[in-house]
Amino acid sequence: MTTIEEFEQYIDAGAAKIPADTVIEHGTLVNVDTAEYYPADVAIYNGKIVAVDEDINDYIGPNTKHIDATDKYLVPGMIDGHIHVECSKMSMTRFAQAVVPHGTTSIVSGLDEYISTIGSKGLDEIFTEIDQSPLKVFWGLPYKTPYTIPKSTISYDVSAKDHEAIQPNENCYGVWETVREAVETKDPDTLKAILTAQKYHKPIFGCSPMATGKALNQFLMSGVHVDHESYSHEEFLEKARKGIHVVIRESSVTKFLKENIRAITEGAAGVARHTSFCTDDVNARDILNHGHLDHMVRLAIKAGVSPMTAIQMATINGAEAYHIDDQVGSIAPGKDADILLIDQPGSFTVDTVVSKGQLVSENQTEVMGFNPPKRSAQIQGKLKHAPMQPADFDYQVDQSAGTALVRTIHSVGPFVRKAQDIELTIKNGVVIPDPEKDVASVSVIERYGINGNQSHGFISGWSFKQGAIATSASPDDNNLVVAGVNTSDMALAVNTLIECGGGQVVVVDGKVVALLELPIAGITTDLTPTQLAEKEIELKHAAEQLGSTLPDPLFYLSFLPITAIPDLAITDSGNVDYPKLAYFNPILKVTSHNNA
Repeated sequence: MTTIEEFEQYIDAGAAKIPADTVIEHGTLVNVDTAEYYPADVAIYNGKIVAVDEDINDYIGPNTKHIDATDKYLVPGMIDGHIHVECSKMSMTRFAQAVVPHGTTSIVSGLDEYISTIGSKGLDEIFTEIDQSPLKVFWGLPYKTPYTIPKSTISYDVSAKDHEAIQPNENCYGVWETVREAVETKDPDTLKAILTAQKYHKPIFGCSPMATGKALNQFLMSGVHVDHESYSHEEFLEKARKGIHVVIRESSVTKFLKENIRAITEGAAGVARHTSFCTDDVNARDILNHGHLDHMVRLAIKAGVSPMTAIQMATINGAEAYHIDDQVGSIAPGKDADILLIDQPGSFTVDTVVSKGQLVSENQTEVMGFNPPKRSAQIQGKLKHAPMQPADFDYQVDQSAGTALVRTIHSVGPFVRKAQDIELTIKNGVVIPDPEKDVASVSVIERYGINGNQSHGFISGWSFKQGAIATSASPDDNNLVVAGVNTSDMALAVNTLIECGGGQVVVVDGKVVALLELPIAGITTDLTPTQLAEKEIELKHAAEQLGSTLPDPLFYLSFLPITAIPDLAITDSGNVDYPKLAYFNPILKVTSHNNA
C-alpha cells in the first residue's frame, strides 16, 4: 500500500521535481489506449511510469539509468488472464523466470492448487515469494474449494466465510473460477461468495465450457463478468454478444486460439476489444520452445488479426476486464512500469523487459537473478499415507470368476472424456484390466491423512501395455492418482511418491524408469525451467515405454480428477458422471461362467 509520503513523491516525480530512476529513449510507442504508433520516451520513478513524452530531458538526473530503444517498439507488459501456475509444476520464482523474459509481466490466478494442499494460511509464504519476483499476480479467491462435484478431499475448504473475510482486502481482485455447475445447483456457499464480491464491486471470473442458450443465460444471472472456456467460435461469439469478456485459451494441450479467433476474423470484428488471452495450464517445455503470451500474439497475427489488435488483446483488454487497468495494461503516467522492447509489432519478438520498474532481461538475455526463497516445513511436500500393497489396487467383486461389463473413462482429449463400456475377465474375484482391449486400472488415493479414501476405476484410450504412472500434482484436489496394467508397478509408483513427498513417476517391470520430485506442497519444484523441461521429456519418453500414444500421459493423468470436464472423472471419493453431477459404479454387470 502506498504511503502518503510515497504518494507525494510520485506527484513530484510526475512534475519532474524528482529525477527519474530510469528512462527509455528513442523508441516508438505502441499506444494501446488510442491504437496509435508514435515516437515517445518513457521516464520511470520507483517502479511507476511518470512521463511518456517526446521530450523527457527534464526528468533526467545524474544517476538516471538510460535504456536505448532505437529501432524498437515499446509495448505494455502482457497479462495472462487465467492461469494455474502450479500446474506448470514450477514454483512462483521459476515460473517468473520462464515467462517474464517473454513479456508476461502480470497474471491472474487463484493459487487454488496451493490452497488445496497447504491451506489459505500457507499462501502467506507464497505471496511473500511473489512480492520478491518481477511477476505480478492479481489474485482472485476461488469461489469455493474443492471444485469437485460431488465433493472430494483436500486440505482446506474455501467457504463463503472466507470470502466475507478476504474480499474486502486490497490484494484480492475478485472470485476465481466460478463454474457453471455451482450456479446451476444454486450452491449456497457459491451464491454467498458472489454476493460478497458484488458488494465490493469485484468481478466474478467464470468457467462455463460449452454453455449456450438457456444454460448460458442462467449462468450469466450470477453476474459473471469474464469467461475463459469456449470450445467453438460460435460459443465464443454468443458469450461476447451477451456481455461476457471472453478469454482465448491456448494451453500446452488445449489449443483453442485457432478456433476461437474465428469469432473475430469471420464473425464480428468488434469482439476483439472485449477479448484477451490466457494459457491456463502450460509446461516448461512449451514456454522454452514457443514462448508464452508472445506466442499467442504471433498466432493471432498469423490468423489475420492486426498487430495492434493482437497487442491490445494481450494487454489493455484484460486489464480492463479484471479491473486492474489503474495499475497495468498500457504505458501511461501513473501505471506500473511494465514495458517491453520488441522488434516489430508484426513479428513480435521480445528483446528487452522492464517489470516493476526493474530491468529483467536485455537483448534476450536474463540480467536479473531468480533466486527461490528458503522453503518452510509448512509447504514442504508430505503425503500422509502408509505404504501400499499391490492388492490395494485390485478391483474386487463378489463373483469369483466370469466377466464384468465395465464403464471406462475414455480419453478423447485432455478436456473431453466419454464413457466406453467394455467386457473384462474376472479372476479370483478381481476384475482384470486388459491391455489388448486398451483398458487400464486407475485409482485415486487421499493424501492428506483426513479420511483414507481410495477409489478404483478403469480408463481407456491410453494404449498401456505394461507398467504404471502416478502423480501427486492433480488438480483440482491434488490427491495421488495412479494408473497402469500391473498392480505391483502401481504400488511401487505410489510408494515412490509417498517416500519423496510428491511428484510424478513412471514404473516398468518393478523399476522406476523416470521420476520428477515435486517437494513444494507435493505439486511444484524449484528446478530451473530448463531442468524441469528435461525431466518432463524424460517422463514423456518413459510413459511411451508403457505403450501410451497420448501427447502427454502425465498431463492427462493429472486432470482425471477434474469433475468439470465432460463427461466422466474420478476423485478419491469415486467415479463421477459430470452431466448428472453424481457418482457412478463402473461395474455395470457381472456374469458368472455358469450363466455365460
